[in-house]
Amino acid sequence: MQSVLSVLYPPKCISCDAPTETDFALCGACWRETPFIEGHVCDLCGDPLPGEADGHEDYCDACLATQRPWSRGRAALLYKGNARRLVLALKHGDRPELARASAPWLARAATPLLLADTLIVPVPIHWSRRLKRRYNQSAELGRALARTLCLDHQPDALCRHKRTRPHEGMDAETRFANMQNAVLAHPKHGKVLAGRNVLVLDDVMTSGATFDAATHACLDAGAKSVQVLALARVARDA
Repeated sequence: MQSVLSVLYPPKCISCDAPTETDFALCGACWRETPFIEGHVCDLCGDPLPGEADGHEDYCDACLATQRPWSRGRAALLYKGNARRLVLALKHGDRPELARASAPWLARAATPLLLADTLIVPVPIHWSRRLKRRYNQSAELGRALARTLCLDHQPDALCRHKRTRPHEGMDAETRFANMQNAVLAHPKHGKVLAGRNVLVLDDVMTSGATFDAATHACLDAGAKSVQVLALARVARDA
């Protein structure tokens, strides 16, 4: 049956539809055009840093200037080029299957963050946006990553009870103000956060304002520790 299906529906690149050897993969050309984050990075946000890693924790200027409530952070991609197109397709293009393709990339980025009994918790979206998109892209990423890493996943541990304004065009200070008290532990499902090492997951990190709100909600609900992971990171020189 699988061979018949592969003939009828041959694997295609998730980005350009060129033939690939496996499903949910990038072709060679698109892989080369996708900016994966590697090497020396900020230990709090995953932003690439100059020089070589020496085994010690290093931080970018933004994380040195802004107190982060989470312990460590990483991202899989730089939010530009083909990575930006993939994220936008997942978020606004009705392509939830891209979460499955992203899972191995997220798993590799998440490796330094994983602790015993890690619980994956996606950043929530407001019910009105979920109604429009039909799904929460971060929850789709969380489900795929949990399956890849064999970890627990609680897609509704947090809730976004306030419809915030889109962050496009805002400076960092305005973004943080916009997210003030916007995310809370779910009154019923948020109880799972107590005593857990939580990995908060979102599609994009820019200033960190959304992660800040989600982390505070987890800690207020009794989380033991919080790490953050983004599919894509807006680089400081972007």
